[in-house]
Amino acid sequence: VPSFGNSSARLLIVGLAPGLRGANRTGRPFTGDYAGELLYGTLLEFGFARGTYAARPDDGLSLVDCMITNAVRCVPPQNKPTPAEIATCRPFLENRIGAQSNLAVILALGRIAHDQTLAALGLRKSAFTFAHGAMHELGDGRAMADSFHCSRYNTNTGRLTTDMFRAVFARIRARLDG
Repeated sequence: VPSFGNSSARLLIVGLAPGLRGANRTGRPFTGDYAGELLYGTLLEFGFARGTYAARPDDGLSLVDCMITNAVRCVPPQNKPTPAEIATCRPFLENRIGAQSNLAVILALGRIAHDQTLAALGLRKSAFTFAHGAMHELGDGRAMADSFHCSRYNTNTGRLTTDMFRAVFARIRARLDG
């Protein structure tokens, strides 16, 4: 599934991998599954998207100063990528990050996205501990924000609430607008 958005965006959102019944079916990240409802609704609320999200790639939704990509490019078995799949896909993420000409903030949705982003940047994981709501300074004026993944599992179990997710975007918006 290709990335969605503009390469001049200041915000890059890194998800886990295309969902079997969502992005893999529709061809657009986070489109057609529950995670997309929460993500795109939040992007609209914070001005990172315009239009209407209708869970279809032809719904007219567009991103504003934002791009969405995945740490792993293909649908992994049982939705759990293996270390080999993660490593094999790393060059795609390296290239995506390198192509973001105005990149200021990377939002990692989940631990795998966090670790894969650090590896793609050549940074040590031990220097940047994953924690929901954390904002890590990466150098060169760039930062990485962490959030639990916006999956139905995380929201149904209460690990991630809408308010928790919104708080991460509020910090990102404040940083970009500040």
